[in-house]
Amino acid sequence: MRLGSMENSICLSVAEALTKDVGRGIARMDPVDMQSAGVHIGDVIIIRGKKESAARVMPAYADNRGDRLIQIDGITRENVGALLGDKVSVQKGDVQPCRQLVLRFLNNRLPLNSDFVLRTIQGLPLKQGDKIRIPLLGLKNQECIVLSTAPEGIVLAGKDTKLMFQNSESAVQDTGITVRYEDIGGLQKELQRIREMIELPLKYPALFDHLGIDPPRGVLLSGPPGTGKTLIARAVASEANAYFTHVNGPEIINKYYGESEAKLREIFETASRREPSIIFLDEIDAIAPKRQNVTGEVEKRVVAQLLALMDGLHDRGRIIVIGATNIPDALDGALRRPGRFDRELTIGIPDREGRGEILQIHSRGMPLTKEVDLDKIAEVTHGFVGADLQALCREAAMQALRRVLPDLDYRSGDLAPEWLNKIQVGKEDFFAALKEVEPSATRELTVEVPRVQWKDVGGLQEVKKQLQEAIEWPFQYEQLFKWAKIDLPKGILLYGPPGTGKTLLAKAMANEINANFISIKGPALLSKWVGDSEKALRDVFKKARQVAPCIIFFDEIDALVPHRGMGGQISERMLSQMLTEMDGVEELHRVVVLAATNRIDLIDPALLRPGRFDLIIPMPLPGEEDRREIIGVHLHGLSLEENVDCGDLAQKTAGFSGAELRYLCQRAALWAVREFIQSTSQHHLAEQETGFHISAGHFHQALLDMEKQKKLEKREG
Repeated sequence: MRLGSMENSICLSVAEALTKDVGRGIARMDPVDMQSAGVHIGDVIIIRGKKESAARVMPAYADNRGDRLIQIDGITRENVGALLGDKVSVQKGDVQPCRQLVLRFLNNRLPLNSDFVLRTIQGLPLKQGDKIRIPLLGLKNQECIVLSTAPEGIVLAGKDTKLMFQNSESAVQDTGITVRYEDIGGLQKELQRIREMIELPLKYPALFDHLGIDPPRGVLLSGPPGTGKTLIARAVASEANAYFTHVNGPEIINKYYGESEAKLREIFETASRREPSIIFLDEIDAIAPKRQNVTGEVEKRVVAQLLALMDGLHDRGRIIVIGATNIPDALDGALRRPGRFDRELTIGIPDREGRGEILQIHSRGMPLTKEVDLDKIAEVTHGFVGADLQALCREAAMQALRRVLPDLDYRSGDLAPEWLNKIQVGKEDFFAALKEVEPSATRELTVEVPRVQWKDVGGLQEVKKQLQEAIEWPFQYEQLFKWAKIDLPKGILLYGPPGTGKTLLAKAMANEINANFISIKGPALLSKWVGDSEKALRDVFKKARQVAPCIIFFDEIDALVPHRGMGGQISERMLSQMLTEMDGVEELHRVVVLAATNRIDLIDPALLRPGRFDLIIPMPLPGEEDRREIIGVHLHGLSLEENVDCGDLAQKTAGFSGAELRYLCQRAALWAVREFIQSTSQHHLAEQETGFHISAGHFHQALLDMEKQKKLEKREG
């Protein structure tokens, strides 16, 4: 192999790669640096750190230019022997076609077939000793080592390369795929803060000695399950090149006196012998609960031991403790102070951009069709955490697999390349998977996007227009509303007689803006225990903030927050909690409270002022034109005789609500079904389906039934 001249060698700092470049053997550089090194787009470059490897050069995007950076993924960084921020030398290198390549898979499992592997690594610069990652269908990867190449040096695999596998029994058994920063999506800010706290003390301890300060001791990661707390800890450990100990909280506890504390001391002693070290305490709330709330002596002693180890008389050296919990308020207060856990980071539910990054990471190895738009999927997955999105990609791949599974030849014992090429994950697979996977962050609140659309709501044109302007426009034209300094209304109250469509409008609104929809039945929040009702209401608003944009719908809100003095103590405390949530110190960002009532006179006036319920919309009984539209909506798709006239029915139903009009249509259809069954034998029922019609006579019978029912209700009343 002939290297480029040393005059063109330049020195650059290592930075993390883009998500889409992971596993592709790409190094991105500033075009100015490319010119200095004498390389062009697509050339192979030699990168030297502690070791030497190669990659194809591509220009960096505008945001990463001017800082003399080279962006390479975790696999390439490992091959080069460099960490993030290290200096490496870069120069142009010559590459030759590969005649023979010998690989060894780290988990001692051979891949699907050699054709698949060869197709994956075509065009990838390889060198003896390099580690490469083979993406498989779905979410899994296989890592392998290049044992030898022919010829020696840097080579490119092609169609004519002879591929061989060595599956040595002495190879390390499945140790799992190393997690790197590029494998974490949507948490760039959190990762940056953790790197400042952990990488600097571990890599440059002399820097803190020079400043005369102690390095950070620990980081507490909190957040809902599945947001990536454990993943961050594993990535930091691999990137910092430190000894990593993963401790599950409950495995510390032992029934014998003193054994639990001894186990904890042993973990810290082992870490101190192998500095620099990271101790990751997963589910730390299980071993360090609030001492005043526990009755067992074991838990109290374990908490005391952990406090002593983290900040006792003895300096624990270059050991950093990372704790993870989804209930940080359950931790003992003595742990949550500087010197023990110096910084607390909340790993929240990802936003739309974060969900897009996570979907890109988990769909790297999936053969996606051109119709798949990951940005569109990210838009409709409100409330999904990283684990949910991983499950979504897995379920979509399974949907694609089920389609081609009948074509599999089970007798051959091997998977044919032709059959594998048929597996394509399409848009319909993702949307089918969406029906199976629910957002875990709000599963207990049953967050859903209703299927009701505007076309399913007859009449109410003026009310629809008001709701669109108040809710839909601020989401659709967010930038314009910022320029005009118009805020999203915090609350909208729909009031009117029963059956006028208040709940239906709320569902249609949530569907139109594609927001999460939390439906709250007032009495379900009430509890006989003091404080539980208010806590349930706080939790509703807390979850809504996490899965914003979100609509919280309170049906029959007058039962939950009546006038002060009209209800009991619970009602008054619930009212105070509601007032605080809607217009308190903590802002409601992209969360709208939608409420419905038919007794607005019972609601406390403090709720009805601007800043809480900004928009109060009356919902009167429908007029004649609205009744005609509502009847048309409910008769859509039914087989009607020519004598059925929606306009005539609208005239005859003066004073009917929307719910009563729906019942009228169903009652008329029931009369038609009854008549059809009586006139047709059971044997010929299926064959006579085309003869089923609803006539004006059936509506006349339905109207008579409803009049009788109303007279009976008046007599009983």
